[in-house]
Amino acid sequence: MATDLQKGNLWKRISAGMFDSILTVILAVAIACLLSLLLGYNRQNETLDAYYAAYEQEYGVTFDISLDAYDAMTEEQRQNYDAAYGAMSKDPEVNKTYQIVMNLSLVIITLGTLSAIVLMELIVPLCLKEGRTLGKKIFGLCVIHAEGIRMNKMQLFVRTVLGKFTIETMVPIYILLMLFWGITDLSGTLVLLGILVAQCVIMAVTRTNSLIHDLLAGTVVVDYASQMIFGSREELIEYQKAIAAERARRQTY
Repeated sequence: MATDLQKGNLWKRISAGMFDSILTVILAVAIACLLSLLLGYNRQNETLDAYYAAYEQEYGVTFDISLDAYDAMTEEQRQNYDAAYGAMSKDPEVNKTYQIVMNLSLVIITLGTLSAIVLMELIVPLCLKEGRTLGKKIFGLCVIHAEGIRMNKMQLFVRTVLGKFTIETMVPIYILLMLFWGITDLSGTLVLLGILVAQCVIMAVTRTNSLIHDLLAGTVVVDYASQMIFGSREELIEYQKAIAAERARRQTY
């Protein structure tokens, strides 16, 4: 057993992360489907589709077209399309339903993702101890404080909720949704690239090849079998004193 940090093998970390990510995505989708049913998302979405269909039939257009298809229209077709879209945009019932669908989408995605991450990255590690998820347990890894001390619950919370959920998951998801809905463009893409670059730089420059969530929590992924884990800083100090005393005793002979 070694007191120094026994950094987890990179390929084992990647494998464990992929395993946990797959389980988390499956769980998040299942929870999101349940929330959709409970919150009536499908009903509201069907109502919105019915409004779209009514305006499409009235004006003889199709709203779901590409920019190239719009540019290929004749001037008369384009004016008719714009008139249909303008009339629909001014319909208070359409706007109300659209806002409901948008808000429900955000709520369902947020709660589904949060529930899955909390279960897989917070509750499971609390049960398995030493910050181990199912993937880390399978590949022989664990998470501890960077000083070699057992990670506490606050560090696990910061690592999971602030790091993995907020910064590494929901910020990219919200940006992708805004890109899809046309709310943002280049600035959103730059933020996504910034997060990706930050992850790569942090992993490259830190001695423990950490990611954002570990940097925020002051934790590190290590090899479970070879890493000596102390219960507290006092326990670590006492061990270091004992080692120093033993070395001093040996040097006297």
